[in-house]
Amino acid sequence: MRSYYDLISHEGNRSLFTAIELSIASQVNRIPLHFHVEGLRGTGKTTVIRAARHILPPILRIKNCCYNCRPEAPHCPEHKGMSPEDIIRLGTELVPRPFLEISHSAKIGTVVGSIDLGKIIDSRHSVAALLPGTVPRAHRGIIFIDEINRLADTSPELVDVLLDMMGTKPGRVQIEETGLPTVELPVTVSIWAASNPDEDPGPLQQIRKQLSDRFDLRVQMERPLQSQTVRRILMQPRQEDILRTKSRELAVSDMKKVVFPSDILDVLAAIYIDFEIESIRAVEALELSATLLAMRNGRKTVILDDVAEVVPLVFGHRLDPVTIERIQQYVKRLALQNGWEADNTDSLGNPVAAERGKEKNSWLKRLWQSACKKFSNGNGSPASSGKNREQGEGQGLEGPSTRPAAAEMVAPPKQAIPLEQLPSDQLVSVDSEP
Repeated sequence: MRSYYDLISHEGNRSLFTAIELSIASQVNRIPLHFHVEGLRGTGKTTVIRAARHILPPILRIKNCCYNCRPEAPHCPEHKGMSPEDIIRLGTELVPRPFLEISHSAKIGTVVGSIDLGKIIDSRHSVAALLPGTVPRAHRGIIFIDEINRLADTSPELVDVLLDMMGTKPGRVQIEETGLPTVELPVTVSIWAASNPDEDPGPLQQIRKQLSDRFDLRVQMERPLQSQTVRRILMQPRQEDILRTKSRELAVSDMKKVVFPSDILDVLAAIYIDFEIESIRAVEALELSATLLAMRNGRKTVILDDVAEVVPLVFGHRLDPVTIERIQQYVKRLALQNGWEADNTDSLGNPVAAERGKEKNSWLKRLWQSACKKFSNGNGSPASSGKNREQGEGQGLEGPSTRPAAAEMVAPPKQAIPLEQLPSDQLVSVDSEP
């Protein structure tokens, strides 16, 4: 298995790395974040996902609890209701965060749970007991389902389990066996799924739209487009070198420390209404993903750029490409209009302006200084012509000759240069003749 941090990130798979890291951060913060990656076979979807199991932060659980009970809040049939003193006597242990898979041959009993036959046939102490399935054992961790479109086509009973579990956050699973009382367990599990939409039975959205909508993010995996990228992939360390490399955990912060401004919440509400979004889960996923992205980037406040970046991931399986582009451009325009007011702070609360903000503030400052210098009447303030003064105060520097309707439009002789790249002495120019 290749190390996650040794895998090559390129333009075709970068969104998958983002989705994985956002989902891990969300899971550590006790909120499941489900994603589904689609792409051609051989593009490395499964390789990247399975490599991510080695960067999962561990969990602290009650010792030997197969349900991964939190010591401060036990939930399983064996430990629920126990006092803190009893938990202390049992002890706790630090174990790897669960990463389990559901295959196409899985049965409902192996996924949900069934009767523990081993305890029933024990001649010394026969007892009817439950054997937890994949879902209860994955509590506080990850379940990976490869080729989920095939599973949705051939195993509708398993899909019903996923729908029930992914319908709320945290989810729930119900274990039913004849002769035993029904057991309902809360589960905080993130579902990672992959599929090849160009192969039978087709895209998940067409097979089971209800299940497709349960995924917070949809990632489109593409093949690398640059020959240099392929060369770097071929030069990756060999298996024996990777086995000697110690895995690193993903550093995760506390999501509760990230502020989601109310005015950006208004933007999300406007997107839901104005673009006629069908599922409320979409804007909930938008809020969660933008918060996680801000946290990953070391900021304490969500900005509109975070929202714009996750729009394609959140709406990729819910809307058509044209509408997604319209939403993203809408958010980006708002970000440009209000960029200088964004609270760009690092994890310590220190102001750290983004590069685009620095560039914008820089050329705006230079533009103002240059204007004051060239239009100055000697005391540092912009000069007004006698004609402008006769027009009266309140019209500013704008005269009839500067109004678009009266101006003669002439095409520029050469390609325009962005303002940020212009020298200071060229930001403002005046006619030499009166």
